Amino acid sequence: MTPEDKLPAVIETVRLPAYCAPALYGPAEEEPSEARVPITQYLWILRRYRWRIAAFISAAVLITWIVSARLTPVYEAIATVDIDRQIPTGVVGQDAAREALNDADQFLATQIKLVQSDSVLRPVDQRLNLRRHEKQSIPDAQRAQEAPVMLKHLKVTRPPNTYLIQISYLSEDPELAADAANAIAQSYLEHTYNIRIRSSAAMASFMERQIEELKAKMERSSQALAAFERELNVINPEDKTNILASRLLQLNTDYTNAQGERLRKQAAWDSVRGGSLDAALATPQGEALRKLADRLNEVKEHFAEVSSYYGSNHPEYRRALAQLNEVQAAFDATKSGIARRVEVEFREAEQREDMARQAVAEAKEEFDRVNARSFEYQALKREADGDKTLYDELMRKIKEAGINAGFQNSAIRIADPARPPLKPVFPDIPLNVLLALLFSSLVAVGTAVLSDMLDKTIRDPDQVARTLRTEVIGSLPLIKSRPVASMAVANTRGRRRGGEDDKEDHDATGFHESIRSLRNSILLASFDRPYRSLLITSAAPGEGKTTTAANLAAAHAEQGKRTLLIDGDLRRPSVHRNFNLPSVVGLSNVLMGEIPWREALVQVEGLEALDILPAGPPSRRAADLIGRGLTELLEEAASEYDLVLLDAPPLLGFSEPLQMATAADGVLVVARAGQTSRKSIAHVIATLTRLRAKVVGLVLNEVHKELSESYYYYGYYRTYYRSKPEETAKTV
Repeated sequence: MTPEDKLPAVIETVRLPAYCAPALYGPAEEEPSEARVPITQYLWILRRYRWRIAAFISAAVLITWIVSARLTPVYEAIATVDIDRQIPTGVVGQDAAREALNDADQFLATQIKLVQSDSVLRPVDQRLNLRRHEKQSIPDAQRAQEAPVMLKHLKVTRPPNTYLIQISYLSEDPELAADAANAIAQSYLEHTYNIRIRSSAAMASFMERQIEELKAKMERSSQALAAFERELNVINPEDKTNILASRLLQLNTDYTNAQGERLRKQAAWDSVRGGSLDAALATPQGEALRKLADRLNEVKEHFAEVSSYYGSNHPEYRRALAQLNEVQAAFDATKSGIARRVEVEFREAEQREDMARQAVAEAKEEFDRVNARSFEYQALKREADGDKTLYDELMRKIKEAGINAGFQNSAIRIADPARPPLKPVFPDIPLNVLLALLFSSLVAVGTAVLSDMLDKTIRDPDQVARTLRTEVIGSLPLIKSRPVASMAVANTRGRRRGGEDDKEDHDATGFHESIRSLRNSILLASFDRPYRSLLITSAAPGEGKTTTAANLAAAHAEQGKRTLLIDGDLRRPSVHRNFNLPSVVGLSNVLMGEIPWREALVQVEGLEALDILPAGPPSRRAADLIGRGLTELLEEAASEYDLVLLDAPPLLGFSEPLQMATAADGVLVVARAGQTSRKSIAHVIATLTRLRAKVVGLVLNEVHKELSESYYYYGYYRTYYRSKPEETAKTV
């Protein structure tokens, strides 16, 4: 083989496959992550475990039905209590006019707790011995008498959006259940009535004790008010205060008017006292003075006229002078009288002002004195009125409490008494069977899905593609007997058996069909650059790699192509046993240089195109020489054979497969479906990828239709190949 021919093979070996394992990008020991599981996988799981699931469900339903049928029936009687929140709590007083509060939920919850209280249940238990019927353990009679009564079979509920309370009691005796429910409802009504009676009686007793003190206090305040009225000598100081206030207001008005009048008189007196004629004329007596002034002017004019004609001794002159003196004296006297009169009026106005001021002061002093005592009177009056009002109100309350105490409130009433039921409520066999069917189905399906999720083995090609990103190029079905290496060998052995039962041959037919499919998958996938040498290995022993290699070599040789099968497992060789061939000499002798490899080849009867190189005698030294010797052997054999298959030891734990993988064109990994773990296969693929060995793909061995829905067609092989000859003829 020339270097030009080797160059593409080297390039092909170095090239990483597109489906390399995820371990190339992380630690090889890390288990691949689970990808999203399609819904069809869960459906297949149900189909796979359908008989187990059906058996488990049937057993659970049957056991539930038997147990429910053997249980003692329990009856439930229900008494309905109606609570009317619109009816007042009393017939007189504020309780009769009180509106219902918007606290329905809180009120009904309180009533439910009250029904379950010891005060309600104890009388019923003493009459019907309910705790004894419930088989409650009562070690000490005295302690049982003192301990609160609690009934396990009692249930108090409220239907939603109603004002009803349903009191139900469970018992094996329907009559006892009805009697207990009715007795509890009646005890509840009596207890609420007794609570109301005791509350009203306690209120009346308290108010009667307080009314005596209040009566004495009211009498003391009334006596104090009467004594104060006698002291003031008035019936009501408020009325007198109002009179004094009006009088004081009038005196203030008079005093103000007197003060103004005095000011006017004082101004007139000051003007007149200064000798001003105009001021004198402005007075009420000014008219007479004005006439005298006019007369005086006329006399002065006449005197002036007479004096201009006559002398001082002339009688006419004297007469005019006497007249002038007379008028002047009258004018002066009138003017002086006016001044005296204005002064008198001023003095009178001043005196009236002083008297008004004194009257105002005296009235204000009396008003202040009466008003100060009025506050004290009002305090005494308010206290007396308050005591009387409180006394009257308390007396009214006592009478109302006495009347309401004898009124049995009809807001709580038994709307529907309990009756003995006809059918038991427990056990409900249809419901129990239905629940058993439901829960057993959930448990069975959950267990099946969980077991499938916890299964970390390789089973399905889609699973391998999701988790390992590796192609499954072939699947070999599970058969009961060890498969014969080829159909030609099988036919030869069949002729030697002389027409023995060919049941095993029919079973093996499907296996050989799968081998042919694997062969075509490998050869057709590498049509442009066919593989000349393939290494077949597995993760651990017992995966079926040797059987796969032997049958794959036989299938390739059946096409008339020269094929060489090399048994590279020098520790546990088994290729020769698949063909019933001797293994006297083989690969170990070739590696140690004892004989050429062509002299160690063995021919297979019935397959002229197949040569086998057995492993030969086991040798530890030969295993150490695999590296260089095997590479040269494969190069020489590739030039003479169309395909060289190398059966290698398991890759995990052995060193030889690592050297063999670098020498071969491709590596085929065999895994046992349902047995080999995904972690070990991921480790194998990661190791091969790290060595730059080309992983052709994964072969799943011993698959059957119970492992995955992808293998449903394997059940058709036996049926198809067992068809009668006449049916086959008709088909043809």
